[in-house]
Amino acid sequence: MSQPKIKLGTYALIAATALAGCSDMYLDRRESISLSTGDDLYSNQVTQMVDPWPAQSANRNIAFDGQKMQSAVERYRTNKLIAPVNPTTSSAGYQAAAPALAPKP
Repeated sequence: MSQPKIKLGTYALIAATALAGCSDMYLDRRESISLSTGDDLYSNQVTQMVDPWPAQSANRNIAFDGQKMQSAVERYRTNKLIAPVNPTTSSAGYQAAAPALAPKP
């Protein structure tokens, strides 16, 4: 091996050793604030909570219309279809789809 190659190899080794201290290999072990800082407070609150559900979830008296529910169950049972109401201001799309939604004899 020639003298210039040994010098070049030595300089490369020194440069690689010096630059190794600049690496981010231990990025997760540095002292800084993480994105999950403060979550332990909420975790402890939920752990100590007796009933985590909101009070409204215990309300079993839900307002509903029995006749609509009964007709919906009947339509489901007999496999009948009600054409949907067009929610747009134009009826062009609805008129094109109306023959497809018509009940079959």
